[in-house]
Amino acid sequence: MRTYSDCPTILRDFLAYHENIKGQSPRTISEYHLDLRMFLRFMLLMRRDMPINARLDEIDIKSIDLAFIAGITASDIFEFLSYLANERTQDPDNPAAEHGISPSARARKLSAIKSFYKYLTVRTKKLDENPVAEMEYPRLRSSLPKYLTYEQSAALLKAVSGPNQRRDYAILMLFLNCGIRRSELVGLNLTDVYEDRIRVLGKGNKERFVYFGTPCRKAIDAYLVERKEKVLTDDRALFGSRNGNRLTVTAVHRLVKKHLLAAGLDATQYSAHKLRHTAATMMLSGGVDVKTVQEVLGHENLNTTQIYTHIESTELKLAASANPISRLDFAEGEDS
Repeated sequence: MRTYSDCPTILRDFLAYHENIKGQSPRTISEYHLDLRMFLRFMLLMRRDMPINARLDEIDIKSIDLAFIAGITASDIFEFLSYLANERTQDPDNPAAEHGISPSARARKLSAIKSFYKYLTVRTKKLDENPVAEMEYPRLRSSLPKYLTYEQSAALLKAVSGPNQRRDYAILMLFLNCGIRRSELVGLNLTDVYEDRIRVLGKGNKERFVYFGTPCRKAIDAYLVERKEKVLTDDRALFGSRNGNRLTVTAVHRLVKKHLLAAGLDATQYSAHKLRHTAATMMLSGGVDVKTVQEVLGHENLNTTQIYTHIESTELKLAASANPISRLDFAEGEDS
């Protein structure tokens, strides 16, 4: 774990808890670090009555202790959120830079603050009151995730060619059949493939089994014939690159874009992650309940999965509109 020497002890303890006890990813820990460091710097700036245009990124917060945290009120936190919405800029040295960050960025920072106070009030019981317990998140514009239709998915698979055809076809089948993440795919080892399922290491180092169908099994078997002839630097890896290393997330991103273009699909609109959306949508379209889809995708919260139910509802509405009966004019029946 990083030492986070620029942080006070109370924040370092929080980061250690989420890394070692909660098992969260290095990326999540890094985001907590950056967001909470900014929050505490702003709180210290307000306490010192410094001008709002002071160099926030240069404020030393190592002296902050529990008493300081306990003195922060809901009003102080609202002040911080207002600063983010109206004053914060990504480039403080550029006077022409736009001020204010997006609602999604503000929501992420509030989420970090909520986790911090939950840790202090519920997990360690160092504080009695949580000033953000009932605080609402900034309203976000809701948008449905993009996904491929069945026809587009079939076209994508059909377009796979080249020297790594078997490998790439198996990768696309795993995305479309199992809905796994890119990071989960590149982490797969040969020993993670079973007769009808794969063992996946997801977010927070949580393991789950994801089942696949016969076409996916055949695609993997075809690739394994080729894989047995390869020697990789990490010979446990299921998928390897041309230079003999374990396949990387970046390489997967590129190969998916390559085959999307070959299939005549807009590679700017679709990606490996959109194939995950496609798998989820197809599962729901096929009658799988949302709770099961949540388990397959490895979502911690059901709310994350439920966005796909909106897609399914939209498709059902379109299907009803396409029925020729829906185009008939309404006519009242004659009295009998």
